[in-house]
Amino acid sequence: MNTHAKVAIVLVALGVFGIAGYKFGWPYVQEQIDLQTSDARDIKAKLVVGVDNWIGYFPLCSGELRKRMRAKGYSLQCDDDKADYPKRMQRLKSGELQLAVATIDSYLLNGADPGFPGTIVAVIDESKGGDAIVAWKDTVATIEDLKKKPNVRIAFTPGSPSEHMIRATSVHFDVTGLRGRKDWRREANGSPDALEKLLSKQADVAVVWEPDVTRALSQPGVVKILGSEDVDKLIVDVLLVGRKFSQDNPDAVAALLREYFAVIRFYREDPARLEQDYVEVSKLPVDKAKASLKGVAWVSLSDNFQQWMGGGGGAEGLVDSIQSTAKILVDNGDFKANPIPDKDPYRIVNRQFLSQAYLQATTGATPVAANAPAAQSLGRTFKPLEAKAWGAMREVGTLKTLPVVFQSGTAELSIEGKQELDAAMENLRHYPNFRVIVKGHTGLRGTPEENLKLSQERAESVGRYLQVTYGVDPNRLLIVGYGSMKPLPQLPDESERAYGYRLPRVELSLVSEVL
Repeated sequence: MNTHAKVAIVLVALGVFGIAGYKFGWPYVQEQIDLQTSDARDIKAKLVVGVDNWIGYFPLCSGELRKRMRAKGYSLQCDDDKADYPKRMQRLKSGELQLAVATIDSYLLNGADPGFPGTIVAVIDESKGGDAIVAWKDTVATIEDLKKKPNVRIAFTPGSPSEHMIRATSVHFDVTGLRGRKDWRREANGSPDALEKLLSKQADVAVVWEPDVTRALSQPGVVKILGSEDVDKLIVDVLLVGRKFSQDNPDAVAALLREYFAVIRFYREDPARLEQDYVEVSKLPVDKAKASLKGVAWVSLSDNFQQWMGGGGGAEGLVDSIQSTAKILVDNGDFKANPIPDKDPYRIVNRQFLSQAYLQATTGATPVAANAPAAQSLGRTFKPLEAKAWGAMREVGTLKTLPVVFQSGTAELSIEGKQELDAAMENLRHYPNFRVIVKGHTGLRGTPEENLKLSQERAESVGRYLQVTYGVDPNRLLIVGYGSMKPLPQLPDESERAYGYRLPRVELSLVSEVL
């Protein structure tokens, strides 16, 4: 190759590199010029948060918070990815996003592959009525009907809290037909589509969120099977910060948390302003906007610190929720084992920024008043009920419980029986609003009178264990012995021995008042 050819190749290469440098470098140069010649020149950092259109994220993406962050020298931007959680986690890992929001279940599901790229720095909200399982009453009126009817069709949005609500229902109430099989699935593109599938009879059941919960229940014949207002620490939204960003920009993260919780307090003290701002952004009619706002419970700074993060020796609701969510995902078959590194939930939590925000708020000139401690789920108090009121209760479903083992011929709980009740109580924590009917049953042998007495004594033994060990309010419990009057149906091809083993049991049936 002669000298002229070599020179030509070099010139071409330089030209290519020059064009590429101009193409990819000039936008950055132009951005710097724009910043330096505008009021944005004082911006310390840009914070991009990956979100979707769930109403719970409204304060985080509100104009009020953007204004406050700008006053502190930070640019805040919310990027709606239409609930593409896998992509959101990848963008958080790459640094394209500095922060992201997610429900705990969606983070465990989608954060495992990229190595959990962010840490949880705060709890944003709980769904409290914003999500619900609704159905045609003549087909499915209770969770028990989901167990009995194998051909039920359920419309839901994959990868959303709706799917987790189905998972939890399947695991906690032992709806085995929803695990393993796929023929019940009617996947929808969002809540409106799930509702449309229900109303057009393409599905018997739908899992929807507001305002579609309100729309569904306005239809004659549609009932609510389970709403998120009756669950606790199950559908929980959290704020994630990229691990490297939190290391390199701790002041930015601290400022965001301080200003975010100031906005939460601002809206709590001025609910009319919250409604006004949300109507303006959502373009919903006022009545629909109000219905949607009722379905979410934002978590204050004090509750974050005391009830979720365990500050000051309080409850560690976040860790409990992470652990119970991981168990649901494993039991449902989404993971073979707990996906969290070393099975340690503290590996994905960083409470230092929240602690700083709480300390500053409580020692500064304008402290955030701490709310009254939330009642512990299992120790919540209930008003006493007359027998007539218990009879009017609506059955929700029976908690998954293996046969509670007693010493032979007695009402004394065995170690195995106590362990089974311990597992049931972990599930009961998620449903703090429901009362419990403790139902005692025996096998078919023996006299009806003796069976009735033994079943009552065993049910009372279970009731005492729940009260003494877990502080369950006696007013929450109705203890009933049925003896051998309500035997289980014998399964096809089930041996008499196996059938006889299943009959002596104590069931924990959740019921709710009709209000």
